Amino acid sequence: MTDAPEIPAQTGSSLTHYPITFYAVTMGLFGLTLAFHAASRVLPWLAPASHVMVWVSIAVFVAITIGYLAKMVLRTPAFIGEWHHPIRVSFYPAASISLLLMAVCFLPEQEGIANILWILGAILQGGLTLAILARWIGHKPFEYSHINPAWFIPAVGNVVVPVAGAQLGYHDLSWLFFSGGLLFWIILLTLVMNRLIFHTPLPGKLLPTLVIMIAPPAISFIAYMNLNGGQVDTFAHILLNLGYVFALIVLTQLPKIMKLPFAMSFWALSFPIASLTIASFKYAGLEKSQSHELIGKILLVVLLVVIITLVYRTLLAIARGQICQPE
Repeated sequence: MTDAPEIPAQTGSSLTHYPITFYAVTMGLFGLTLAFHAASRVLPWLAPASHVMVWVSIAVFVAITIGYLAKMVLRTPAFIGEWHHPIRVSFYPAASISLLLMAVCFLPEQEGIANILWILGAILQGGLTLAILARWIGHKPFEYSHINPAWFIPAVGNVVVPVAGAQLGYHDLSWLFFSGGLLFWIILLTLVMNRLIFHTPLPGKLLPTLVIMIAPPAISFIAYMNLNGGQVDTFAHILLNLGYVFALIVLTQLPKIMKLPFAMSFWALSFPIASLTIASFKYAGLEKSQSHELIGKILLVVLLVVIITLVYRTLLAIARGQICQPE
């Protein structure tokens, strides 16, 4: 079996090992922001919290971006090594997804800012998706050990595009991204399930990425609702309920995940839960479903506990010097 290429190391430099996976943090924080906003329809006191969380999320995004740009400039070999890593490369679209989520946060009050952020995010998302697909197709053969649920991230990014894009009037482009995202979600789902069932189990650090399987159908439901004017048809029901199905599947693996030592990959829990929370509240609002409203409230509590725990464990790991270390 071919091992994944090592990222060039420079002794004593945490910047060398500054991981692209940091952007999973901003995805989670923006997800919580939008979950607060979605819940504020039935829990009005959450509206101020969503406004505060927008700026907290933006501040974290800016800080992480400055750090990674510094790595690109000052530790270029390490950046190139990470880009060519068969597993970490899938996390690069987390940056463009964060921009797209930021655009959603500014709608509808600041449409001009949302429009700029959406254009930047869509261009970056499209470019990263094509670049990663080109590597998957034209690169040397990947090993099955390289396949993991993080490969969904580029596909998830494409279905995030229409969430704000449809509201900003970019209907054709939104349908293009949505169609591509759905196609590659189905393809990657087949590959990932094949690996999980017939090949070696995921290593411990990647086990939390199983939760990512919840995100594609949940986000697709939200995007589809924005694209079709909020008509809850059969396809919409399928997408939302697939989110619940994958959530139940992930629950069966939760005891294994909870036994693992903390790693940045645990942030993979946050955005998928946020996606399903938002989707539940959106369905509840469209169909006046009290049961889905209750599901949304339960998921929101779970999401809040997860985010608080992740923030605490991340800050603790940074204080102990356990982040930005060779793996």
